[in-house]
Amino acid sequence: MLALPSTRLLLLFGESLPSSRLPNVSRKAWGQTSVRFVSQVNPDNGPLTLSSLGFKSGFEKTNKIKADKIERLDVPSEAPKSKVRGVGSNGIKTVKAVGVKKSLEIESAPFSAKSFSELGLPPLLLERLDTAGFTVPTDVQSAAVPTILKGHDVVIQSYTGSGKTLAYLLPILSEVGPLKKKSANGESEFEKKKEIDAVIVAPSRELGMQIVREVEKLLGPTDKKVVQQLVGGANRSRQEEALKKNKPAIVVGTPGRIAEISAAGKLHTHSCRFLVLDEVDELLSFNFREDMHRILEHVGRRSGADPRGSIAARRTIMVSATVPFSVIRAARSWGSDPLLVQAKKVMPLEAVLPSGPVNILKPTSGSDSSMRTQAALQSLPPALKHYHCVAKLQHKVDTLRRCVHALDAKCVIAFMNHTKQLKDAVFKLEARGMVAAELHGDLGKLARSTTLKKFKNGEVRVLVTNELSARGLDVAECDLVVNLDLPTDSIHYAHRAGRTGRLGRKGTVVTICEEPEVFVVKKLQKQLGIPIPACEFTEGKLNVIEED
Repeated sequence: MLALPSTRLLLLFGESLPSSRLPNVSRKAWGQTSVRFVSQVNPDNGPLTLSSLGFKSGFEKTNKIKADKIERLDVPSEAPKSKVRGVGSNGIKTVKAVGVKKSLEIESAPFSAKSFSELGLPPLLLERLDTAGFTVPTDVQSAAVPTILKGHDVVIQSYTGSGKTLAYLLPILSEVGPLKKKSANGESEFEKKKEIDAVIVAPSRELGMQIVREVEKLLGPTDKKVVQQLVGGANRSRQEEALKKNKPAIVVGTPGRIAEISAAGKLHTHSCRFLVLDEVDELLSFNFREDMHRILEHVGRRSGADPRGSIAARRTIMVSATVPFSVIRAARSWGSDPLLVQAKKVMPLEAVLPSGPVNILKPTSGSDSSMRTQAALQSLPPALKHYHCVAKLQHKVDTLRRCVHALDAKCVIAFMNHTKQLKDAVFKLEARGMVAAELHGDLGKLARSTTLKKFKNGEVRVLVTNELSARGLDVAECDLVVNLDLPTDSIHYAHRAGRTGRLGRKGTVVTICEEPEVFVVKKLQKQLGIPIPACEFTEGKLNVIEED
């Protein structure tokens, strides 16, 4: 109780209040609170603008277009201009107010671009985008591309299916490979340089191969060897041979295989200019710890170079649907003054309130819950409808079948928590005449790729899977996601739900639960701040049950 008034006195009087007059019990809390507060605010620095990021007037020609109104992040505006005296464990220290810029209010065309040509991309890349059918950039692409092109380290956060992959691939391809901008004398240096310029790390084979396909789509058949996959489960010897023969400029892989080939001396990444960590919150898990340590120590770091200088030399791009505290901490450690890029918003990472997953089985405090709810909501696609249906355990699969027919869904992903249950669910569905298949980590590479191909081609109507496919599986035609088992927390719910409603399409999420689990759904609904009404499937239709 004594710490709060101490902070207020500090802000009013600055140096004039001797620390010795404060009660000893409040000194530590007072000093830490005051320093943390001042480090985030400086009233002399106005809002971030394009000019403060280094954008030139080329992007400002379209300022006449009315910009979207963006809600400002609430940041305290009052702070003392004088030096602030804080008390730490080592005595009295004088700390200058650190100038940290506030949230960016978007007022310029690149953040609501009508075409990719407004983002400063090279002509050849623009042609390939047009050929591939990409005409209008998404909001997150409009914000991320010019920011990365200006040399900033970034954390890209946007809801699942918003086009985050292309948001970092376009600036990379603008400077790496055959589509890059030409030098001042009109010549391309790509033919001369045969080094790896970009390393993209993904937590799963499926996501890694999906990124490779996106790059190949833009490069075209003649230049597809510019990118090389290094995913686990594939033949390592062939991967090493391809590295030696093709000398790719871009490498995409999983942490284990990249670290393995690097340790063998077959992958040279010291002169690498881009390091991308896709689904960075997943890459921070304990399973990837040693492999990620090696990657971070070697990519973009020349032997004998100063460690901090080498971090600045490479551009580090982190991608995540949510920004928990672990991602903020990692970004500050691995990057150089990284910026947070969201749809229509760019802000310094210091302005972000850390958030984390909401465990739906454990109570949370009011402030923690609100921050975490915001994080989960930001990762949910906007055009989704959510429902829950009560069914007995033995009737869940049949309820799934009736749900598919009622919604006339053509492309369905059903999630279960345990791998052993997948085969039984597929057997029950096929016994009732519905084409289904299972997808999980125990399947071989060929079986997994074959299953995914059939699902994307429409040969398989229902894909029954576990948490493996909740991240990175991009099937644009998916119109229904069903939770046969409850997700563990709100973040996992959001990642599952994100398999449908991608890039603005409509989608439906149905959670099938038992009667004793309804309270968990209610709690999830409250924490996410979205309606998840009860429903039932009768006479081939979805009927919403009105609650008393």
